[in-house]
Amino acid sequence: MTRPQLALAFVLTAAAFAAPAATKPSSHACAADALIQAQKLLEFHTDGDDRAKVSGPAKPLPSIVNPANKQQRFDVLEVWGYVYKGQYRMRLEYWRDGKDCVLMGQEILEHASL
Repeated sequence: MTRPQLALAFVLTAAAFAAPAATKPSSHACAADALIQAQKLLEFHTDGDDRAKVSGPAKPLPSIVNPANKQQRFDVLEVWGYVYKGQYRMRLEYWRDGKDCVLMGQEILEHASL
């Protein structure tokens, strides 16, 4: 192999390994369910505080690779919630099976400077 051919083969091999991790946008398909589930998560996290409210719309973030199957991706939707003066960022991961949205994971983080 010549140097240019070897360089091209290296680039093509690297691209093949990087392809599954490429950034792909999430869908809006599960946005309504994300708002409902975020409200439940926020209420759970704050022990049922009746001041817990979520703010829409759900923002689609780049999808993530399913750790159990690198060929599958989960949609990630971000929702913000509020309790009194506290702010919470919630990210919900969904598997879309046709028209169904299956909640696969959820994360809540208090937005605070300590």
